[in-house]
Amino acid sequence: MSVDTPILPREHRAMADDLTSDAPTRNHDRRVAWGVVALTAATVLIGAAVPAPSHPKASLAPSEDTACAEWGDGCRVCQRREGGIHCSLPGIACVAKEQTCLRRVGG
Repeated sequence: MSVDTPILPREHRAMADDLTSDAPTRNHDRRVAWGVVALTAATVLIGAAVPAPSHPKASLAPSEDTACAEWGDGCRVCQRREGGIHCSLPGIACVAKEQTCLRRVGG
């Protein structure tokens, strides 16, 4: 018996043999792990290199958009007529929201 060979019980020797005979599987696992690392690094680098999307220009407010014939904010409704812009009166306890176009002309 040599000095560097440990004495192992039979069940442990079987496990040790499985570990040493499983070299192709370990090589495959190692390649897969490095592939995951490479994909992660590439994703991070691409994300850092690509500029962030620019925000689109704010569209015209409905009151400034000549194609919008009627708009409102949940409290009052305004209409664009031949005589100018006419708006209703808001309710007493109304909380205004963002203005949205309710009706467009020509479409």
